[in-house]
Amino acid sequence: MKQINRISHLLVALFFGVSLVFFLAFDSLKGIFRVEELNTYLVTNFLWIGLFLFLISWGTDKIVRNNLESEISKKETEKNELKAKLYDFEQGVKLRNIEQKLDKLAEEKEAKGIRPRQNFT
Repeated sequence: MKQINRISHLLVALFFGVSLVFFLAFDSLKGIFRVEELNTYLVTNFLWIGLFLFLISWGTDKIVRNNLESEISKKETEKNELKAKLYDFEQGVKLRNIEQKLDKLAEEKEAKGIRPRQNFT
């Protein structure tokens, strides 16, 4: 679709460029195209064709933009999910480290056995 979008934009630019040259050089080119004078019918046809080409170009641009926006939103959602998983993983590691420290402290307390007696005098 991106290629069609590029082609439609180039086609619109080419059409209006050729139209500009045609209307500016009409006096010298009228014998080539077998047109004796400019009338409203000819100019209106040029404008309708230009409008039609422009609308096609605008429609393809809108479609490409919507596809890109949906792709970006999917990527952002995926990025947020990965961030959440990473955060959960980090929190899990921290909790495991804290649990291991608590277990070590509990084992140390149990390993000491009986605490030495304190003399109060």
